[in-house]
Amino acid sequence: MPKIKKLLVANRGEISLRIMRTAREMGIQTVAVYSEADRLSPHVIFADEAVCLGPPPSAQSYLLGDKIIAACRELGVDAIHPGYGFLSENAAFARQVMDAGLIFVGPSASSIEVMGSKLAAKQAVAKYKIPLVPGTEEAITDIAEAKARASEIGYPILIKASAGGGGKGMRIVEDESEFEDQMQRAVSEAQSSFGDSAVFIEKYITSPRHIEIQILGDQHGKVVYLFERECSIQRRHQKVIEEAPSAVVSPEMRRAMGEAAVGVARACDYYGAGTVEFIVDENLDFYFLEMNTRLQVEHPVTEMITGKDLVREQILIAEGESLSFTQDELYINGHALEVRVYAEDPANNFLPDIGKLTTYKRPQGPGVRVDDGFEEGMDIPIYYDPMIAKLVTYGSDRAAAIQRMVGAIEEYKITGIQTTLGFCKFAIQHEAFVSGQFDTKFVDEYFDPKVLSQDFTELEEEILAALAVEFIAKEKKGSAKPSGRIKDSESAWRNRLK
Repeated sequence: MPKIKKLLVANRGEISLRIMRTAREMGIQTVAVYSEADRLSPHVIFADEAVCLGPPPSAQSYLLGDKIIAACRELGVDAIHPGYGFLSENAAFARQVMDAGLIFVGPSASSIEVMGSKLAAKQAVAKYKIPLVPGTEEAITDIAEAKARASEIGYPILIKASAGGGGKGMRIVEDESEFEDQMQRAVSEAQSSFGDSAVFIEKYITSPRHIEIQILGDQHGKVVYLFERECSIQRRHQKVIEEAPSAVVSPEMRRAMGEAAVGVARACDYYGAGTVEFIVDENLDFYFLEMNTRLQVEHPVTEMITGKDLVREQILIAEGESLSFTQDELYINGHALEVRVYAEDPANNFLPDIGKLTTYKRPQGPGVRVDDGFEEGMDIPIYYDPMIAKLVTYGSDRAAAIQRMVGAIEEYKITGIQTTLGFCKFAIQHEAFVSGQFDTKFVDEYFDPKVLSQDFTELEEEILAALAVEFIAKEKKGSAKPSGRIKDSESAWRNRLK
């Protein structure tokens, strides 16, 4: 397969800029696409060439696959990288790209199709003995039959859209009396959101953690896993804070989850970068949830702890190269934390808060990474996801990464709009987070908008106590040395919280 000389990034904002930077390092020319709302976006200015796709709405710009491919022909483009969102998990687009004689920097269309349906994915991985949440193995529409199956599984249960994502087409049913109403709602929402009314039923895990495994596979059958990411701090079933590695995953559990993720990849002959998501219960038993057949928003934390540039690996795999490393050559080095900086108001149920970035000053320093696509004075468009940036910190251990993140959040200056920075600072300093004892219900259980205006004096002592407990536990296991590090951490935490 020929080398890629010119790459079009079929996306916008921070992910486009991030992909282009790696491409430029590899000597590849880049082409940006943009809507009229993004005409002055940094990714457009950074690219070697740029093409306007149309008006701001996605359906009139970033989702126009035909127009994107036509631009590739006109500009002599070799390959398309879809980023995430938009057309990244659209099997028809992937097939269209390859039929046009272009390289799609992602998996095959067939892999996207299989993993794009939660039911098809469950059926595909079943032969690999991947742990699955108890539930139906096929779509179900008959309410009487569905109710009978729900009783067999045992309440509470979860009704999920087969083609769903982002919490849409999902309903929790606590008991039989509310089943019919919730079933009808789930079917209706699945049809309106995805054009597919198929739903299925699963046992609802009451205190779940969301832990995912990053995998890479080449086109020669080699698949490796790059360890886990903890993604349990969420609002509206969407992630806000991620970290790698997880505070609760043991080496044995990590190996088991990694091998299961490799099995999922093999079940659909996967190549490229992908993420296998698992739900983990209070006993730390894990179950396959779904596979995302693209680069994840939270990929930077994996890059920080493994030293691997995932975009570079995607490009090399798309060119037909074999993976240059084995599973045994991968290891975890340190700890990384990512917070998503959204233009949202945490005090108003995290509703989007669109406006102008009157002040926009990024944090800097060792172990601090900001992936963004905005500059001071720019407007946040109403047409797209309200994420402004991803703020990532790295430390020698989890406590150091958290400590550095607190400082980075304090240094990040944004005015003109409300953001999730205050919530993220609250969350990573909360005793539940610091101790590692949290799940996807963190926001419901611990967050009160009033805390964003409170003084953190009382919380300071809780944090220091939790850090001490964590250090002592590590010391007993022989994974920490009594070198006075906890004393240094205490001092740093006190300085940060003043």
